[in-house]
Amino acid sequence: MLTHNHLPLSKGLVSTLVNGILNERALYTDPTHPSPFYYLNRSVLSQRAKTFRKVFENHLPKTEFFYAVKSNSHPMVAKTLMNEGFGLDISSGEELKNALSWDAARIVFSGPGKTDEELKKAAWNNDRVCVLIDSFGELERLQTIAKELKVVVRAGIRLTTNPDGAWRKFGIPLDQLPAFWNRCRQLPNVYLQGLQFHTSWNLTPGSQVSFIAQLGKALADMPDSFKKRITFVDIGGGYWPEEGEWLQPDATPGGKIRLALGEATNAAMSPVHEPGTCITTFAQTLSHALRHHIFPHLTCKVCFEPGRWLVSHAMHLVVTVVDKKAEDLVITDAGTNAIGWERFETDYAPIVNLSRPGLVEQPCHVLGSLCTPHDLWGYSYWGTAIEPGDRLLIPRQGAYTYSLRQHFIKPVPTVVIS
Repeated sequence: MLTHNHLPLSKGLVSTLVNGILNERALYTDPTHPSPFYYLNRSVLSQRAKTFRKVFENHLPKTEFFYAVKSNSHPMVAKTLMNEGFGLDISSGEELKNALSWDAARIVFSGPGKTDEELKKAAWNNDRVCVLIDSFGELERLQTIAKELKVVVRAGIRLTTNPDGAWRKFGIPLDQLPAFWNRCRQLPNVYLQGLQFHTSWNLTPGSQVSFIAQLGKALADMPDSFKKRITFVDIGGGYWPEEGEWLQPDATPGGKIRLALGEATNAAMSPVHEPGTCITTFAQTLSHALRHHIFPHLTCKVCFEPGRWLVSHAMHLVVTVVDKKAEDLVITDAGTNAIGWERFETDYAPIVNLSRPGLVEQPCHVLGSLCTPHDLWGYSYWGTAIEPGDRLLIPRQGAYTYSLRQHFIKPVPTVVIS
């Protein structure tokens, strides 16, 4: 545990990001944008989508792409990505309702515990929705519902990548695939045509490659009737941006131990970095694994469900300093309800002072205005000084922040779209 691949976070890596933001700071300091606000840059989002598609299309003969709506549920995010040729990956009846209202033509409906009402809505829209079935029980309920509606539902089966612990909640184990197929053949209103799996927090393609190898072994033993039916393998999402994960040191295993021993605090330690894998290497590695393990058994397209990789860079959060209580303590007009949880007790993001720009990082507790001591943005800011009225930008907050925002004490920020 203590040998985990955490490296000191390079100041040069962070200063390059900060410098790019400062070069565009006029976008974020427009006084007509009331603070606090999220800034959504559609051109960045579109470019990320084009890049993701291109690298995988260059390595695989047949592909299809679905945006994981849960990562950022703003309608303009989904609509921008649909314009780039993406379908939508949804995980609830609420997301399905939204996807249909956004005129999504291609929807995959994944997730455990789908209710009968959710399955009915999916079945009724079977021309646009493919249901990724999560269990034998869900299969039976979907057959009953589809039969009542007199429709045939296109479906895939989710396979669990980890039969132990909490990940057991997702899908069925690989060794149950033959039994699932035998049952599907008896159900005329559910047409099984694909397989899906998902691994999360993919800083490297290692977990995906490992499961692809396991899946290949299972496919070798499946009957030809099954292999001819399968037209897609969906390998999910979870791709981490290339810059990797930036953490407060206390969030690492070693940092937690040192903190417990009273040897250090966040304010006295430097952030750490776990590098990510570039998306081109992901494409090369995954395509090699698919050709070696899957394509000998199936003639199929490969589907992808990216979320974080697409949206993280496309949305920033802008807040304003409202009080300076000490040289090393300021309060902003927004609290961490804007991102939904106490993220920056573990994660590190540079706080960029747009009003007093500078490429130097200054120690300072930057806190929100909620009535909780866990309302923290960070332990430093980038700039020459910090005073009330200064606008601060927290970059790359497009993934799992807007969707997790909540009305807790403070209202949620507005969204500015460019």
